[in-house]
Amino acid sequence: MSTYTSNNILNAVAAAAKTLDERKEEVNRLNVFPVPDGDTGTNMSLTIQSVVGNVANLAIGASAPEVRKAITTGALMGARGNSGVITSQILRGLCEGSQSFDTFDTASVSAAFAKAVEVAFQAVRKPVEGTILTVLRDAAAAAKNAEEEGLSTEDALDAIVAEAYASVQRTPDLLPVLKEHGVVDAGGFGLAIIFDAFTAALLGRAGTMVDELSFGRASHPKVEIEQVNDWEGSQYRYCNEFLVDSDTLDREEALNFLSTMGDCELCVGDVPKFKVHVHSDHPDQVLAYFLERGQVSEVFIHNMQMQSAERTEKLAAEEEAEKKPVGFVAVAAGEGNAAILKSLGVDVVVSGGQTMNPSTKDLLDAAGAVNADAVIILPNNSNIIMAANSAAELAEVPCAVVPTKSVPQAFSALFAVDQDASLETNVEEMTEAAAAVKTGEVTWATRDSKDAEGNPIAEGDVIGIADGSIEAVDDSIDGAVLTLLEKMDADDADTCTILAGEGYADADLEALVEKIEEAYEDLEVDAQRGEQPLYPIVFSVE
Repeated sequence: MSTYTSNNILNAVAAAAKTLDERKEEVNRLNVFPVPDGDTGTNMSLTIQSVVGNVANLAIGASAPEVRKAITTGALMGARGNSGVITSQILRGLCEGSQSFDTFDTASVSAAFAKAVEVAFQAVRKPVEGTILTVLRDAAAAAKNAEEEGLSTEDALDAIVAEAYASVQRTPDLLPVLKEHGVVDAGGFGLAIIFDAFTAALLGRAGTMVDELSFGRASHPKVEIEQVNDWEGSQYRYCNEFLVDSDTLDREEALNFLSTMGDCELCVGDVPKFKVHVHSDHPDQVLAYFLERGQVSEVFIHNMQMQSAERTEKLAAEEEAEKKPVGFVAVAAGEGNAAILKSLGVDVVVSGGQTMNPSTKDLLDAAGAVNADAVIILPNNSNIIMAANSAAELAEVPCAVVPTKSVPQAFSALFAVDQDASLETNVEEMTEAAAAVKTGEVTWATRDSKDAEGNPIAEGDVIGIADGSIEAVDDSIDGAVLTLLEKMDADDADTCTILAGEGYADADLEALVEKIEEAYEDLEVDAQRGEQPLYPIVFSVE
């Protein structure tokens, strides 16, 4: 029986991430709806790449608990979209399920998969058959069966991969919308690719094992700008810090050189790793000296004077700013949409939406930047709600999510805010206000498909989407909008808010407004420039 080290397993994880990245478009093409979106393959790939990046930063010889924490933290913080969040929970479960085992064998694999099923299903309020969760559960059943039959680790992994692919093939029989469009579940297929690539790398089937983890590390020295306060008292502008790997560096000679470059010089450590620090006006010359003698990494160059001034201004501004009872984070694409949201009281707008789903970490960082006693997150896209919920659970202040699925829903929700009310009351009132909004979106089909009634859609057709369902197919944007308005019962609505997308001309917008007002005389139309990409028109009626 083969013995697998932590390094073997981590290299296999990295190989799986690399393979999924190479095949993400193959997974993306399986998405059921033919609209530009934060695609499943891309989201899963970004999530597992975040894991690799986090693990690559671990110290050599890190303990098993440290490795598990790096995997789970990297997955959660990098999770994008529903598929990314679910993938992060699967990885978390695999780590938790294996923590009581000292070896990687059939028994530990079976326990890990059992826990992964438990954790992943708990993360989804209403699990649906024929999805990534089904594939995971079937793979876990194969792992359990392998343990009961006493299969070797290698045979067990092969059985899991085979069952994962078989389960993917069965997904159209469990989820009618997949069979209707002639595809298998994208998330399940992505998960099978991960299992397959992991197994192939671990068992050495992809040729000679190489340091796949290296692709998770930057190929050039990392340069970051950090805030410091120690420039005062030094006549030099830049604080320079970095690591040097060298077998030939003479520390005393290096210190002598640094003393000619500035002050506060330090060169500590010993062959082959040193830490260097100096205040100098010539960072280029400092780096050049050490690059001639070894490899430089983890470079930090701080403009101490500038950053100290900026920090002073920022602290003064924060002290003057009144802390709000409730602050807001919203997700939106387009400068116009962001400006409107901020005018309605949103503190931080996270760039994202259909074209790129922000990660849990993006939303968590945004919530942390809000100067408020509590924070409400408005995801404005159904594919971002899970990541928003994860961020809310991790936030250091009380945080909640109003599950808005569009920017217009966020507008109405923000009008319902009462800063004197509790977080819970605001969430309730905002959710109710958002639910009263019907949203329509117009874009172009990215491939052949069918609308909600089974009518054919050709690639390039203008399609109209009403609250997630394709309800209009036309050869013009105006025609799709008018069809949607009719199906959305605009006759019974009072107001219509229109957000013009990036590249949609003002003249075309004016003409569209005239047509709507002519068709619906009692409907108040408010047209704004949202500048969202890919969707020339997004509108709402209420």
